[in-house]
Amino acid sequence: MRKFCALLVIVSCGFAMAQSTGWPVGAGHAVVTLWPKGAPGADMTKGPEADTSTTADKKIAGRTVVRLGNVSVPTLTLFEPKGGSNGAAVVVFPGGGYSILAMDLEGTEVCDWLTSRGVTCALLKYRVPGTGPYPKSDEALQDAQRAVGLVRAHATEWKIDPKRVGVLGFSAGAHLAAALSTHFTARLYGRVDAADDLSCRPDFAVVLYPGYLALADKGMMFNPDIPVTKETPPTFLLQAEDDDTAHVENATAYFLALKNAGVPTELHIYAEGGHGYGLRRTKLPVTGWPDLVDVWMKTIGVTSSTQ
Repeated sequence: MRKFCALLVIVSCGFAMAQSTGWPVGAGHAVVTLWPKGAPGADMTKGPEADTSTTADKKIAGRTVVRLGNVSVPTLTLFEPKGGSNGAAVVVFPGGGYSILAMDLEGTEVCDWLTSRGVTCALLKYRVPGTGPYPKSDEALQDAQRAVGLVRAHATEWKIDPKRVGVLGFSAGAHLAAALSTHFTARLYGRVDAADDLSCRPDFAVVLYPGYLALADKGMMFNPDIPVTKETPPTFLLQAEDDDTAHVENATAYFLALKNAGVPTELHIYAEGGHGYGLRRTKLPVTGWPDLVDVWMKTIGVTSSTQ
């Protein structure tokens, strides 16, 4: 019997919008509630958890986006690989400015891609709004730390290698991936169970159009709240030069910090692309980034070159 006590359920039903948006995911996906006795810290929500999208919201590649708001009960949703596991696992952090979560564009659709490559995916629904960036508040980073420990705790059951557990995040979620990559030596919460005895350091990180890593009010200097060391995991970075939401300096400043610390890192900068495209393909080359990540994961030995 396991020594940790996370709540594990199987989703058997969903909202009416599940079929058209991909969120909620519907039957067949294991869902782990991160905090079986309730999440630590203050509840910053102002209503029930719900898709906050409106008809006025921008569409991405001609499609709507689920903008999930008022998350007070964080969860991990498991996506199992199609055709068998290669042993690697990725915890996905959707973006949304720490206000909402783009659960399909930067969540379920990404997990569908990862599982098609034999990678187990755990989609983190972390607490919003008002939960970041760290150290403004602890909640989102607490959820990320807890999530990686829980994935490792389920390694045998989910057929994954606990030494090949990475993170992938977009925008605010990319900042969360960087924050976790540099804040893993101590939990920001009291021990819950045996999952918290396991490392929450990612083995690799994919950081896509990040925000909050370069400080605009200080000439785009690198954010000192992201204390890069040689122990920071290998990192893949991507951003568009015309990103007027997060700005390309977020990726370049983080790249230089990683390089100066001796951390293996790969940086891709594109002239066009803007912000918030997820992996929905358009005519712009930046949306081909999944192929680059595919090659990078093979290069660093996370997945096999024969896959």
